[in-house]
Amino acid sequence: MKQGNSSGFEIGVYTLADIGPDPLTGHTVSAKQRVEEIIDAAQLADELGLDVFGIGEHHRLDYAVSSPAVVLAAIAYATNRMKLTSTTSVLSTLDPVRLFEDFATLDLVSNGRAEILAGRGAFIESFPLFGYSTNDYDELFTEHMDLLLQLNKNERLTWSGEFRPPLNNAEISPRPLHDQIPIWIGVGGTPESAVRAGRFGVGMALAILGGNPRRFKPLVDLYRQAGREAGHSPEALKIGVTGHAYIAETTQQAKDEFYPYYSNYWYYVNRQRGFGTKMSRAEFEQMAAPDTALFVGSPEQIVEKVLQQHELFGHSRFLAQVDIGGLPFSKVVKNIELLATEIAPKIRKAIK
Repeated sequence: MKQGNSSGFEIGVYTLADIGPDPLTGHTVSAKQRVEEIIDAAQLADELGLDVFGIGEHHRLDYAVSSPAVVLAAIAYATNRMKLTSTTSVLSTLDPVRLFEDFATLDLVSNGRAEILAGRGAFIESFPLFGYSTNDYDELFTEHMDLLLQLNKNERLTWSGEFRPPLNNAEISPRPLHDQIPIWIGVGGTPESAVRAGRFGVGMALAILGGNPRRFKPLVDLYRQAGREAGHSPEALKIGVTGHAYIAETTQQAKDEFYPYYSNYWYYVNRQRGFGTKMSRAEFEQMAAPDTALFVGSPEQIVEKVLQQHELFGHSRFLAQVDIGGLPFSKVVKNIELLATEIAPKIRKAIK
C-alpha cells in the first residue's frame, strides 16, 4: 500500500544501470532487459510511495544508460508522484544547454518532477568521447555549472566562457513547469567539492559508499559555511546521502545473500580501473559493520544507520542503490518493497 510522506524527509532509490554477470549463474542480462527492469523498478517504487528515483550516466558497454533524461521520460509516463533525477549527469563533458533543455523537457513531461544531480563522474571515458581533456577536469565542471545555473534562471541569456561557444541573447527553451529545476551537486569526498556546492547554493548529495560516516561530517560543515558566506539561505542548502544497500529479513541473511554480488560489483568496477583483486568475506564483513556507511542488514539495521547519519548531517534525503553486481531483478524488487514498506515509515515517523 502506498505510504504518505508528511515528514519532509525523502527516501528513494537510484541506479547506475551497470550490466554485470550474476556471479552465481554467470548470466548477463541484455541492455534492453536492464532498461526495462529499471522502468519496472521505478514504477514499483512510485506505487509503494517512495519519493525519488535516480538514474546515472555512463558511456561504456557495461552500462545500459548514457542518457538519463530519455529513460526518466519513459519512467515519467509509468509513474505519478516521484521526483525524477539524474544520479549523476557528468556535467564536465555535457553541453549545459543541451542538458538543461533535456531536463526542462522532462519536467514538462513529468508535470514538474525533474531534478538534475550534476557531478564530475567516477569514470573518464566521456572526456575523449566528447572531445574534452582531463587536464581541464575542474575548470570544465566549474564553468559548466555556472552556465547551467544561469540557464535555469534566464529564458534569454548572453554568456561567454573558455570551453563553449558564447551565447548572445540566446533563447533557452523550453522553460520548466515551475520556474526552476532543482539542481544538486554530487560530492564524493573532497573538501573542494563541498565548498563549491555551498558557494553555488545548490543541494549537496554525498556519495557515502563505505567507512565510518563521521568522516563526512567536516564536508557538511564546509558546505554549510560556504553557503552562508555566499549569502544563500539555509533552506537552499539541502543535503542528501546516497549509498549501496541490500535489505533482508535479518542482517545475517542480508550479508549472506549480498556478499557474492557486492564482491562481484567491486571486482568488475576495479578491473575497469586496472585492479583485479576480489573482495574477501572478511573485508565485506568489515564494510558491513554497524558503524559503517554500507546499508546492508535487516530493516531495523537500515533504519538505525539512516537515523544515526541524520543526527550527524541533518540531511533531508536518502537514496539507496539496490541493483548492483548482477543482482537478479527479483531481489531488487524485494529490496524496494522492504525499503518502502518496512523502512521508510519508521524513518518518517522518527524524523518530524
